[in-house]
Amino acid sequence: MKIGEVIQHLELIAPPAYQESYDNAGLLTGSPSWQCTGVICTLDATEEVILEAKQKGCNLVVTHHPIIFGGLKKITGRNYVEQTVITSIKYDIAIYAIHTNLDNVINGVNNKIADKLSLINRKILSPKKNLLMKLFTFAPKDFAEKVRSALFNAGGGHIGNYSECSFNAEGTGTFKAGTNTQPFVGEIETRHEENEIKIEIIFPAYRQKSVVNALIKAHPYEEPAFDIVPLANDYSETGSGLIGELESPISGEDMLNRLKTAFELQVIRHTHLLDKPMKKVALCGGAGFFLLPNAIASGADIYITADVKYHEFFDADGKIVLADIGHWESEQFTVDLLFDILQTKFPTFAVLKTDIRTNPVYYYR
Repeated sequence: MKIGEVIQHLELIAPPAYQESYDNAGLLTGSPSWQCTGVICTLDATEEVILEAKQKGCNLVVTHHPIIFGGLKKITGRNYVEQTVITSIKYDIAIYAIHTNLDNVINGVNNKIADKLSLINRKILSPKKNLLMKLFTFAPKDFAEKVRSALFNAGGGHIGNYSECSFNAEGTGTFKAGTNTQPFVGEIETRHEENEIKIEIIFPAYRQKSVVNALIKAHPYEEPAFDIVPLANDYSETGSGLIGELESPISGEDMLNRLKTAFELQVIRHTHLLDKPMKKVALCGGAGFFLLPNAIASGADIYITADVKYHEFFDADGKIVLADIGHWESEQFTVDLLFDILQTKFPTFAVLKTDIRTNPVYYYR
């Protein structure tokens, strides 16, 4: 199996189009054409992890955090980033990062955190806009089902947990075939009327090319008519953070103890506990303070994230409990998520979890 096949599957789960503009997800070193000898899943692609991959006979490291975030003008080994890149190139080990695109999908990093807290009724905390398109097309009545099915198979027609969604209306289409055409129905230079079905579907913007190609391939007309328009709707399956509920309310102290146990925490930095039980939980793995207003607006009792600065804790303002559990601690189970994604797809292939503790933060007690 080639490295490109592994990448192709990962990008079906977390499309690169969903990464943030500042991010650098994707293949950072190596080539998709290489034969893959095995995969190491990790949160961080440090030099130690690269050497671990070499020792275990794996030539692909799938990491959450990109080791290359800004540009590299020189590669001389003067810091840990350059040292890691040099080592990966020296031993022909590819590094693939799947970062904010995995954060931004409903079944990604934040969903794994929610699993650890047994949350129910989950949804994206801050859905993204302008990621959806609508296609309108017109097909002869007898061919409408073939066209619809092709559009569905190309990734169109998904709304939330529903698939194969479309709107269809019957009407009459007209056209006159010009010279040098080969019309499917009608005669050249004669206006033709055809009983047609107008088909409407929604699809993710990044799938436009595959949807249009599927339409053209399945449609019987030589030049099928279609329109594509952008939508401003929220995309409920894509965005930042997650919100859910506990099965039953618990006290603030019990919530902190649940966090401590689930994430094996030595410390939790948090604002003062409010005098009410907790049921609604908002969360964002990694540095997620920017979503605090969304968490408050959602009516959540607690917002769990990481990398909160001293003065930022004041912004909770008695409206919500803000809890910082640590960056690595919040995202540590992403390794399990990546392992499960790849092991399920490639059950007979060598997919491993790193044995290296990549967390650079230690706690003295």
